[in-house]
Amino acid sequence: MGTAQEIYNKAKRNGMTLECTCVSITERKWEQLMKGSTKANQSKVNKLVRENTGDEFDFCLDFYNPYTPFKTKTHIIFVHSAIEHFFRIN
Repeated sequence: MGTAQEIYNKAKRNGMTLECTCVSITERKWEQLMKGSTKANQSKVNKLVRENTGDEFDFCLDFYNPYTPFKTKTHIIFVHSAIEHFFRIN
């Protein structure tokens, strides 16, 4: 797996697409998407989400968020209101 900075750079360069949320998938799919995940830098994830979703997630980004985001080689996982949003890195 690439370094954290390589993952962030790839997401910034290629963009991200919301693939699904944890409420719309099975437990097995969730486990597959979370496999190998590590904690991500919240400010970098917030910036990537803002850049790739227009104003769709502004309501989430403008308020305190106690949840930790995660990253994998293929996904940025933005967590808000205890819901994981799986963004596929293009």
